Amino acid sequence: MKDKFNKPTVLSMFCGCGGLDLGFHQSGYDVLWANDINEDACLTYEHNLGNVVRGNIEDLEIPKIEDLDVLLSGFPCQSFSNAGNRKGIQEKRGNLYKFTLKFIEELQPKVVMMENVRGLLSTKTENGFLLPEILESLSNMNYEVHFKLVNASHYGVPQNRLRVIVIALKKDIGLGKFHFPSPITDVDLSLKNTIFDIPEDTPNQDEMIKLNPQAIYLGSFVPEGGSWKDIPTDVLPERLKKIRDNMEKYRWPNFYRRFHRDEIAGTITAAFKPENAGVWHPTEDRVFTTREIARIQAFPDSFVFKGRTVKANYEMIGNAVPPKLSYAFANCLKEVIEGKDIPKRENIRYFSKINFGSVPVRVGDAEVVFDFLEKEEQVEQVEQVELLISNR
Repeated sequence: MKDKFNKPTVLSMFCGCGGLDLGFHQSGYDVLWANDINEDACLTYEHNLGNVVRGNIEDLEIPKIEDLDVLLSGFPCQSFSNAGNRKGIQEKRGNLYKFTLKFIEELQPKVVMMENVRGLLSTKTENGFLLPEILESLSNMNYEVHFKLVNASHYGVPQNRLRVIVIALKKDIGLGKFHFPSPITDVDLSLKNTIFDIPEDTPNQDEMIKLNPQAIYLGSFVPEGGSWKDIPTDVLPERLKKIRDNMEKYRWPNFYRRFHRDEIAGTITAAFKPENAGVWHPTEDRVFTTREIARIQAFPDSFVFKGRTVKANYEMIGNAVPPKLSYAFANCLKEVIEGKDIPKRENIRYFSKINFGSVPVRVGDAEVVFDFLEKEEQVEQVEQVELLISNR
């Protein structure tokens, strides 16, 4: 095992502006290599964290790193996200996960952490579902695999943000037993406690995306805690009237959501659209500033976003992993790397059998069945389940 005086090492793929890396940096890791293709994200990463390798991961050589502790990969999620085009592996970005597997096979890190959107659970391939295929690849490379749908708000992030986390541990090298970190409780995650105390001179607080006049006009009808249901029908554009007249057909959308100051914010997305995302300030007739959404994503005020446009800053924050979520896992994995066991939480159910869309799947020697739950009221049910894929 690594000497306690040496920092555990990290390689970060698709690092973006550095949300995932920041949590590991704060926990005492040494990020040896990071890569992204987005210039605005790279400028921000360099300003706050250090060197980053620019370029398409497909064109880069795998770095020569011996005895790598952790490989991080937040491979692009737009192909799997409900906020994206949901083309999955049918488009080029949807296949970039293969390069993560290629890096893992070459570098053989002790631990792998992947993060992606909830839609990854239901992404299909020619042979079934994508996630089981990823898990099977890891299992075949002699990794013990854990995954879970987590809500970032359980780890101190002031936002209801559901993400799939995959943790893979190299077998037979003396690592400690892993269980997902315990939730952080007794923290006020309300918007009031998150964004109402930002000093005017805080970096990026003066940045706000410009809206078209119609969006501003419609948003002005929405009270604190309300949504488009509060907008008079006679002022709605025809396309929204059509949706309101047949809500069931359009899957009950909730446009122009303005969260109450005492509520937890909704998911911050890269597609910062005031119509279909809850991005309106609770008490002012405007959307959130760059710093406000950074706060909601749990970035410290000292982290400065250096995108060349306000839109670029909004996008990189929406794409980022909240650093507080990352920090919780970084601390947990450090214990595992040192050979210490993470205690199992008694209130969690552990299954080795799950069901992907009612389709049984083989992963290594374990039959994996995962019943993907679509409805929001079933989310808690998913969050209380942890899955272990192991053939040992």
